[in-house]
Amino acid sequence: MKYWHAMLRISNVEDSLRFFCEGLGLVETRRQEVEAGRYTNIFVNTPGDTSAQIELTYNWDPQDYPGGRNFGHLAFWVDDVYAICQHLTEMGYTINRPPRDGYMAFVRSPDGISIELLQRGERLAPQEPWASQPNTGSW
Repeated sequence: MKYWHAMLRISNVEDSLRFFCEGLGLVETRRQEVEAGRYTNIFVNTPGDTSAQIELTYNWDPQDYPGGRNFGHLAFWVDDVYAICQHLTEMGYTINRPPRDGYMAFVRSPDGISIELLQRGERLAPQEPWASQPNTGSW
């Protein structure tokens, strides 16, 4: 497993980039605008080091983020998303967003922190029981 990124929801792209880039000295390395989901992801990291990033997520439709909801999740690359989900399930944890696509899953820590599990390399072929499992709760 490899730590990949933390996600923060932001309310203003310019203000946030001013803080993270001009203020902290981070650099923007990637930006993805997702029209279907009505959000923009901006990845920033320390200069020359993309091994751990911060994903700044700007939702196009205004939202309030009470109670720390602006902190989104921690993300980890994993060698086998199905195997780790099976292991966590056997330990009694609920996979809130199953890896139906062979690539991404979400689980919550005992304190309710969302953890994203991302398949390292190519996504795996769809596999049961994950392919037909619905989302459970929030993630």
